[in-house]
Amino acid sequence: MSKLLKSLSLTAALLSLPVLATSALAEGDAVAGKKVFKKCAACHAVGDGAKNKVGPQLNDIFGRTAGGLDGYKYSKAMIKAGEEGLVWDNETMATYLKKPRAMIKGTKMAFAGLRKDKELDNVIAYLATFSAEAPASASSDDSAAAPAPEKTETAAATKPAPAAAASATGAGKVFGLGRVATNEEVTAWDIDIRPDGTGLPVGSGTVAVGEELFTDQCAVCHGDFGEGVGRWPVLAGGQDTLTEERPEKTIGSYWPYLSTVYDYVRRAMPYGNARSLSDDDVYAITAYLLYLNDLVDDENFELSDKNFLEVRLPNEENFIADDRETEPHFASKGEPCMENCTDKPVEITMHALILDVTPGSGDDDVGAGAVD
Repeated sequence: MSKLLKSLSLTAALLSLPVLATSALAEGDAVAGKKVFKKCAACHAVGDGAKNKVGPQLNDIFGRTAGGLDGYKYSKAMIKAGEEGLVWDNETMATYLKKPRAMIKGTKMAFAGLRKDKELDNVIAYLATFSAEAPASASSDDSAAAPAPEKTETAAATKPAPAAAASATGAGKVFGLGRVATNEEVTAWDIDIRPDGTGLPVGSGTVAVGEELFTDQCAVCHGDFGEGVGRWPVLAGGQDTLTEERPEKTIGSYWPYLSTVYDYVRRAMPYGNARSLSDDDVYAITAYLLYLNDLVDDENFELSDKNFLEVRLPNEENFIADDRETEPHFASKGEPCMENCTDKPVEITMHALILDVTPGSGDDDVGAGAVD
């Protein structure tokens, strides 16, 4: 057992609780910690109804044995640390959050760590407000620190429409399941952005604002400069790599349209907390991604629905329209065979070489897409 883990024995952890009661109160600002927690929110949830995401939920984290939350698949390293006596308290949490992988070799936590002591104190104070082991008055303003009620989509708030006969005209089949979506639901789901600008919301955001948002919301996975962390995607660079065996397909090297960037960020990011960004936030992050890829060089550049279509990505002209219905090679094949296509025994002639391209898939013990 390392000297560090010896110092984190269960006895020491229990003895440290009085430290939590004083230091969290004296040094940490739970209200400020709520803002720091945004760096964690992509992977962790805390508060009412918190559930495991990419990382475990953090309610009652203080007093919890490391790797001990039922229902979450921890790394072997984290489970071992718990078996050796690691319990989360003020001290152990601060050490871990400052540099996770230095404290626990083999943790799945991809987050590089919080370098500023003030941020550590504040986020610990914030987490303490959701832990029975922490002093109830750890927050200077509990009501302000408490997580805001989740926004509900317009469609979700809409009173469900009366059940209607679903699929009544679906290829002549009636399953009697579900109901017809309301107009409000369809509007809420219909958020795609087209290359010609169709669907773009009114709004704007600058590179400078985007940098702050990116640091808080995206850098934990994609790095401060879009270089990628672990197996999380690289977002910048990659020029002149498309002919290589493993090209870097960034918006600066490969993507054809900026609309896909906006649509994807707005629809799916931050990872684990999708749809939490405002339209202006998405414009700002998109502008910062252009800056990281040297497609704009002015930190004051503002991207908006007014100038969005003026931006052209470098590889746009190398994409062609899908002409498989008319292109002779494909058109001559006709309809694809779906059954009884060969009289010979079916053979596997090729295997995919890379199956673990998505962080968090495959062996989680070696992947970077999960956290402890």
